Amino acid sequence: MARDKRPGRLCQQYCFRCQFPPLSWLVAALHPPVGRTVLLAKLDETIVTDQTAVANETGSQRFELGTNQYPGAVHPTGYSYLKSFQRDLFPEFYFSAGGVELKKTIAAINGENTTVVVYEVLEASQPFTLELLPLHSARDFHSLSHANDSIGRHYIVEDGIFRTLNYHGGPELFIAVPEASFREHQTWYYNFEYAVEQYRGLDFQEDLFTHGTLYVTLKKGDRIGIIISAENPGGKDGLKLFANEKKRREKLIKPFNWSDDVKRLVLAADQFIVKRGERSTIIAGYHWFADWGRDTMISLPGLCLATGRFKEARQILQQFADSVSDGMLPNRFPDYGESPEYNTIDATLWFFHAVYKYFNYTADKSFLKQVLPVLRTIIEWHYKGTRYNIKVDPSDELLYGGQEGVQLTWMDAKVGDWVVTPRRGKAVEINALWYNALRVMEFFETEAGQPKSSDDYRSRADKVRTSFNQVFWNEVSGCLYDFVDGDYRNEDLRPNQIYALSLPFGLVSDAHAKKILRQVRLELLTPKGLRSLAADHRDYKPSYGGGVWMRDGCYHQGTVWSFLIGAYIDAMIRVEGEKSLPEASKIINRFLTHLNEAGVGTVSEIFDADPPHIPRGCIAQAWGVGETLRVIIEYDLIPKPAGNDKNLTAAS
Repeated sequence: MARDKRPGRLCQQYCFRCQFPPLSWLVAALHPPVGRTVLLAKLDETIVTDQTAVANETGSQRFELGTNQYPGAVHPTGYSYLKSFQRDLFPEFYFSAGGVELKKTIAAINGENTTVVVYEVLEASQPFTLELLPLHSARDFHSLSHANDSIGRHYIVEDGIFRTLNYHGGPELFIAVPEASFREHQTWYYNFEYAVEQYRGLDFQEDLFTHGTLYVTLKKGDRIGIIISAENPGGKDGLKLFANEKKRREKLIKPFNWSDDVKRLVLAADQFIVKRGERSTIIAGYHWFADWGRDTMISLPGLCLATGRFKEARQILQQFADSVSDGMLPNRFPDYGESPEYNTIDATLWFFHAVYKYFNYTADKSFLKQVLPVLRTIIEWHYKGTRYNIKVDPSDELLYGGQEGVQLTWMDAKVGDWVVTPRRGKAVEINALWYNALRVMEFFETEAGQPKSSDDYRSRADKVRTSFNQVFWNEVSGCLYDFVDGDYRNEDLRPNQIYALSLPFGLVSDAHAKKILRQVRLELLTPKGLRSLAADHRDYKPSYGGGVWMRDGCYHQGTVWSFLIGAYIDAMIRVEGEKSLPEASKIINRFLTHLNEAGVGTVSEIFDADPPHIPRGCIAQAWGVGETLRVIIEYDLIPKPAGNDKNLTAAS
């Protein structure tokens, strides 16, 4: 099954596509960065301005701020009290009800399985009660919960901390509300509906459990910090946790204060950089991806290098270097502790590119000395052959890969035994990456004082360049074949050929490069990225939706991919020179309107192929954010004011 397959909820984003506030307030990574478990679905808030109504939970002075969709109904209709929303350092919600003006801010605390919710009373003519109804799911984030008799009904309320264990062997849940009281009324709430899950053909109805309601009395000027955590907050203060997290984020964006959009992207980038053990790694996308080799290497230059986070970049590269097996980088680290999967041909080649970019940013010769033996070993394995028939064809020095039933390139959709876009043979972007890997080795061997080895890699790369142009150039179409397998030449117009222009070491002549760029611009470019297939192709799918078979069947058959905007801009600037910079700036500024569309302040994974290009898939994708941020900073596509210091200090 392709990667875009799972239901997901995220406590750090606010998704207008879902129409309602976040579906999970605490998703704990029990075995960071995986083992993600939804502990608290939400807190439904109610403002009670008539204090006599608190005792009997009745009366006309109750204003329910929650919004839930049930079969045939939306209840309560708290969205009518939501006056505004903004996403700056954190998501902020402004409610007005019964003479009370209430601001709610949600903060996921870095490095902890903890969410802090801050309530600020901006206006209130008299004291009021805020009721908080915790709705529990306590489930793996790939599933939904349904009413059962196994859920734990025992709890403790002590020193303002509510504590429960919903299921034996699972994590505890702690909710700390300063000076709160608690009233028990254990019950299930049935049939919450999730519209996007229904659209995706998945289980979309969920039952949530509560032990009771928390009550706290507030007045104008009050400000409280509620801690929701998988660890006992003990004597921690929610407002202090929030203040520390605010300072951390302010430090991250300080070097980028010339643009609100760039600051938002830097904050979005931060959410993907997490820990696996003692080292950093990159989450490919929220809600449901873990750390993938391909996504990590493509997104690392934008997430880490362009933002000055060189320490994390080195840790990430080392993490993957240590996991190389038979000359291959892992495709992904699974969710449940299984062995890494190695079913990818391009993640390994993107590793060379990421190391090269890291060295260009840092001139870190100690790391080069450490990683160079790994890179040499990878090249050797590709010459003698490794998994899935990945090997260099000695007749032309091009890289071949693939076998029946296996998807190895980034176009990796598979359902059951159906590989939607197999692309077995010599794929165009794979050989562009292979050529660049050889050129990178030529450069690194020179840096390492190994001129003989450098000459050897130069000779190999020259052979690849000659063969590439002979094998892949399609004179009739004026562009490159997508893949070649023996005598078969695939003429599908896809974006993969853009890498022959965009990577640091170009493969084609200037004349051919201009023709390729023209074809991609005319047939594939959209305001949200590049289409994965030209619209006149018989297999083109204008929209992305339906059940698993339908979605995977169109995942790479026209669907627009945000991350390809980076390669397109690289190609445009390298082919057309500095005169194309104004057009590149227009493309980026048009694209940045998307930051207010789906996951607010971040970049979606994919979009419908046809206008209006509705966002789909993950609402926050690492390589979409990374590539957008990278080209903005590397090409100054959002100009800095005169005198702004371009030199970044490491933000880590």
